[in-house]
Order: sequence, then C-alpha cells, then structure tokens
Amino acid sequence: MPTRHPVAGQPVFEHYSLEFADYFVMDRHDGVLTLRLHTDGGPARFNLDVHRAWGNAWREIGGDPANEVIIITGTGDLFLDFPNADDLSRLQPEGATDQFAYNTYYEGLKLIENFVHAIDVPTIAAINGPSRFHTEFALMADLTIATDDVVFSDGHFAAATAPGDGLGLALQETLGTKRAAYHLYTGAPVDAHTALELGLVNEIVPRDQIMDRAHELASLIMKQPRAARRFTHAIVSRPWRRRVSEDFGVQLSSEMLGISADKIFG
Repeated sequence: MPTRHPVAGQPVFEHYSLEFADYFVMDRHDGVLTLRLHTDGGPARFNLDVHRAWGNAWREIGGDPANEVIIITGTGDLFLDFPNADDLSRLQPEGATDQFAYNTYYEGLKLIENFVHAIDVPTIAAINGPSRFHTEFALMADLTIATDDVVFSDGHFAAATAPGDGLGLALQETLGTKRAAYHLYTGAPVDAHTALELGLVNEIVPRDQIMDRAHELASLIMKQPRAARRFTHAIVSRPWRRRVSEDFGVQLSSEMLGISADKIFG
C-alpha cells in the first residue's frame, strides 16, 4: 500500500523533533510519543525561550496524526528546575517594552491553550521529581503520576504577584474553589501523598519505576481502537477546555496588569 503523503503544513516528527531538540528529547514507538523536558541535557530550567517553545511544540505535536498517546516527563531527579542567573536576566530583560509585555502574555496564553486545545489524544504526565515552576500542564494531563518527593505550590502571591499564569487555574480545577484559595493566598505546599488524596495526581510511583508505569498506562490505552481513545480524551479533557476558555485569559491578564500597575503606581 502506498504511503500517504502528509497534507500541506502537517507536522512531521523528523522535523519538529529536531526543531525543539533544545527543549525536549522526543522518542516515538508504536504511536506513543515520549517528551522529556531538558536544558543542556540536564533538568529543564524555566526561561522565556522555554515559555515560547513549549506552546509552539504542543501545536506541532497535536497536529501530527501519528501521535496516539503522549507521555511528558523531566530529566534526572527534577521535573523543572529554578532558572539560573542567565535565565532570570532573560525573564526580565532591561528596557522591556510594551511589545515585550504583550509577547510574554501571548506566549503564556498559548502555553496553556495549545496544550489543552491543540492536543486531541490521551496525555500522561510522569512527574519524575520536584518542580520549582509550572506544573500546571502536568496537572492538566489526562493521567498524572508522580514520585513521592513531588510538592505542588504556587508562590505568586507571596512574591506580590497575582497567581494567573496557569498553576492557580489548575489548582482551582483539581482542588476546588476554597482549597485552591487557601493555597494561593498562603503558598502552602501540597506534598505528593496529600496530592494523591485530594486528586491532583492519580498514582505515586518510585522514581526508578515511573517511566515503566507511564508506558504501562500508555499500552493499556493503546489496546483500544483509535476512535475510542480520542473520544475518551475529548470527554476527560472537556472540563479543562471549558475552564481554560472561560477563565485563563482573564487570570493571565490580571497577573500581567498587576505587574504593570506596580511599576506605574508602586
């Protein structure tokens, strides 16, 4: 049977896996795409390049019909690490303009919107260790497994910033309004076992077994027909799509406005 050529503009694994190689190690077998976050081969560090790249990557990955299940994990003992001094300078460059502020807002919007709206297949997050930033898309995955040293917290309010860039929204959806409000105001952490009890994660798995378990879950999903897999994802992701569509733009713009107001009136 002749190979079906991709339609115009359809993403191709051999292309986007190279395009995003500075941010993900990608591996695909039998339709299961594994994305391992990294920076220079070590744990991924958050900066504006990462901020931009992830949102673009979700769009490319979601547009490739050969991706049937997606596993997202980190490198080494951390899911996501603190920025270093160079990363921090790139987060807040000197002489930042209104265009820079808008670009930051837009890229932050697409980081979440594209994960939720552009990916139409089951997703599994394997949180392989503590994360210092941005675990929201790991919580928004269909299934989330984690090591026992993972801790979830949002420190925006403690840093005099409104918690609007995604994690606060994820905590509202998973914890409920009152519990989320407590953690957003106080910054109180949620440890892995409490996260399991409250429904933020599905399983606690030893670090040396977490990827085996992620692939077991992917294999379980892949046993079912393609239509069943994709329509089940449509059902289980619908609350996230509704929450992101209705709330995320307002929350992110509130955070950005608060930062701007502090600069103007502070």
